[in-house]
Amino acid sequence: MDFNLSEVIRAVAHAVPTREALVHDDRRLTYAAFMARVDRLASALSNRGFGHHTNRTELQNWQSGQDHVALYLHNCPEYIEAMVGAYSARLAPFNVNYRYVAGELRYLLYDSGARVIIFHSAFAATLDAIRSELPELQLLLQVDDNSGSPLLDGAEWYEDVLASAPMTPLETPSPDDLYILYTGGTTGMPKGVLWRQGDIYPAALGGRKISTGVEYDSIESVLENAVEGGMRVLPSAPFMHGAAHWMALNALGNGNTIVLPHNPTTFDAADFCDTIERENINIAQIVGDAFGRPLLDELDQAPHDLSSLVLLISGGAALSAPVKSSLLERLPSIAIMDGLGSSETGQQASQVIGAGAQITTGTFKPGTGMAIISADLDRRLEPGHEDLGWLAQCGRVPLGYLGDAEKTERTFPTIDGVRYSVPGDRARITADGVLELHGRDSVTINSGGEKIFAEEVEAALAHHPALYDVIVTGRPSERWGNEVVAIVQMRDGFSATTEELLTACDGRIARYKFPKDIIVVDKIERSPAGKADYRWAQSLVTSSDDELASRRHHSATVDP
Repeated sequence: MDFNLSEVIRAVAHAVPTREALVHDDRRLTYAAFMARVDRLASALSNRGFGHHTNRTELQNWQSGQDHVALYLHNCPEYIEAMVGAYSARLAPFNVNYRYVAGELRYLLYDSGARVIIFHSAFAATLDAIRSELPELQLLLQVDDNSGSPLLDGAEWYEDVLASAPMTPLETPSPDDLYILYTGGTTGMPKGVLWRQGDIYPAALGGRKISTGVEYDSIESVLENAVEGGMRVLPSAPFMHGAAHWMALNALGNGNTIVLPHNPTTFDAADFCDTIERENINIAQIVGDAFGRPLLDELDQAPHDLSSLVLLISGGAALSAPVKSSLLERLPSIAIMDGLGSSETGQQASQVIGAGAQITTGTFKPGTGMAIISADLDRRLEPGHEDLGWLAQCGRVPLGYLGDAEKTERTFPTIDGVRYSVPGDRARITADGVLELHGRDSVTINSGGEKIFAEEVEAALAHHPALYDVIVTGRPSERWGNEVVAIVQMRDGFSATTEELLTACDGRIARYKFPKDIIVVDKIERSPAGKADYRWAQSLVTSSDDELASRRHHSATVDP
């Protein structure tokens, strides 16, 4: 059975109206209060003529039949209200990277055809610089963020719109209505991934029973689970990335409570721990080592009672084995779930470990619909097949990329009558059913005729105790075609020679995969969600000698 997301959340709210849905500092919204605000926003959008205009059956997979709402916000209750409110009015909201400069923002809003934008006051100046070039943009709703920025000319205050919106009957939403997630564009321009809500709900947003993986077959079975909910969850990454708002929408569909840290604009490990302690958080989210290492530092520097925490979830970036091990040493009563998925696949696989378990990086238990496709995309590979193939997903997969027929056909091929999503990760499944993830093909380094995955070199180097962070990329080489270069950030007060760093790779990767150059910098650039910025890395390693000398902290050449 297929569901619309607003239909699910509305039914849960009716079942547990007095349970807290959203908490941020002193703002505490019950499910009933949350849905009242959702309905006011939905009514405001619908009364202004925005919504659904073309049925799915009349469209190609890369086309949308709904108006689009850009969410240009830091994490806040309004972000989730806007998502659910837009779904209720049959609009399709999408995520905006708030770090974008004017040119990048212009590209995204033009590519999406956004007709409505909901934005924080802090971003008003950037939006104002490009809005004259966006003929489709008609309604601007500004959320006060205490930044002191005045109301943008032509915009309306979000709270005023909600307060004055007349409550009107809404059109019944459909499982065919879109969920849109724009990819981060770390190696290219952002792309809008189009999902049917009926597909994304079981694929990533809680539409399967946790114990069995079987999809809910009725709204009654959804509610039976939600009534037993009440867990308190803490997303720490920006909602502008899928991992965080997936966790939030999962929470609402399961009758749980979303809690935001005091400072929702950046990851602050002390604030993260304080929020867990103050709000009795049961499930918290981090993003790989970029959040895991600061969390370890905080746990070593200050006492925190995190006894309420039972599960720490990491997704969106690699959580290395040394960091997992150290976290479990300090928090032995928790379990760590390392999730694997993407904008184009939903949740695909996971690894759950507790204290005392064997700890690895890059190995997972496959989930429903996960598959390995041959390198030439002509057949499915069975577990134990020796070839390295493409990580794929079948069953509940996206429709395509907004406005791009070519990329849609390439990423979502049909093989032996089955439609797959193949976003570009290399992997294999062992004979005993373990997924071995090798890495994203777009950041693979072809060196001396061998394919080297950046992620596997990063995972090997991460074992050195002096290392705080690492990104690996390729650089043109006369001898090798391309050579592996590691950019590393040391822990405060620690240092290591090139030879000492390379010892971390011994026995973990073949010697031809070792970095040919190691560049030590004061700080590695990552997105607010902890994702590696490979464009920044490429810019650094291909800089001129003088530019590189001014940007790097230390460098050493490595013998082949």
